[in-house]
Amino acid sequence: MKAATLTDGPPVQHVLVFEPGEEVVSGLTDWATENQIPGSSFTGVGAFTEATLGYYDLDRQEYDEIPVDGQVEVLVLAGDITLDGQGGWKVHGHVVCGRRDGSTVGGHLLRAVVRPTLELVVTASDRHLQRRQDAASGLALIDPAA
Repeated sequence: MKAATLTDGPPVQHVLVFEPGEEVVSGLTDWATENQIPGSSFTGVGAFTEATLGYYDLDRQEYDEIPVDGQVEVLVLAGDITLDGQGGWKVHGHVVCGRRDGSTVGGHLLRAVVRPTLELVVTASDRHLQRRQDAASGLALIDPAA
């Protein structure tokens, strides 16, 4: 992945360009960890050669996996990067992928492999966002008061 800082901020903006074969969620998590990125949001466009999306089943409190095989365009990728409440970083992204026939599939981004590129713009605030476990939903939600 190639990365550059676009603005000094706050907020600070970064551009990340993923290479073919790179995995998005782990790559973005590693970059945020290495650079100690505070609370941030991101948007992106590009393409995947394969992906696994998720749909959260609130009753079971787990994700149903949606496999996406073959080349798809990333029409919209948006999300945030926060502290996970255990000292690490958490990437939370949602994506809509377009297929060759114009149909789409979307959901929570669990895993994706880039091909040929993925371009993200990350906007980082000057403070960290923290997640806290929510017993009712089973999800780690952003705690705006933290």
